[in-house]
Amino acid sequence: MAKIALIGASGNLGREIKREALARGHQIIGIGRNLEKLPAEPGLTPVAGDIGDPGHLATVIKDVDTVVASVKWTDNAAQLLDAVRSAGVGRLIVVVGAGSLDAAPGVKVIDTPEFPPAWKTGALGAFRALDTFRTETEIDWVAFSPSWTIAPGERTGKFRIGGDQLLRNEAGESLISREDFAVAIVDEVENKAYHKQRVTVGY
Repeated sequence: MAKIALIGASGNLGREIKREALARGHQIIGIGRNLEKLPAEPGLTPVAGDIGDPGHLATVIKDVDTVVASVKWTDNAAQLLDAVRSAGVGRLIVVVGAGSLDAAPGVKVIDTPEFPPAWKTGALGAFRALDTFRTETEIDWVAFSPSWTIAPGERTGKFRIGGDQLLRNEAGESLISREDFAVAIVDEVENKAYHKQRVTVGY
């Protein structure tokens, strides 16, 4: 079983990733700013930490097999890479959102008329984070983007993995449940199928 450092373990996606990983018997260091939202449970060790303090974060994540980060990107990707590199962890999985996916040739999701203006600040932060990860050559990273719509739903274990293009089903919808997105993340922890690239998950 793997030892995982999960940054953002108390967030919406972080909780699903935590639940899925613990159900498979993995050990988790759950990292967050507010440990009141991250009570201890079997297999989980809550630890206070923040990407904004990469020196401290490096000491927290030392000796884990994989770092998984599901956080708000605010030009902090380079700090995360510094922490991972300092800790000597070779594997990093990050969630970067759907805004940077290609909705059509030459058109990013963030630039479509349907993209909600309220989402743009966060999406641009994730866009810049992805650009930062793409310059990294030492750490074996992989960035996961969800489909356009990701919401609580069912854990089916059945989904598709794509590249930089938005995935749509036969009805033209771009959907993934939080539960199945978490399955895809933990699958990657176990299988190491993708390297130094962005992938997307959808039905």
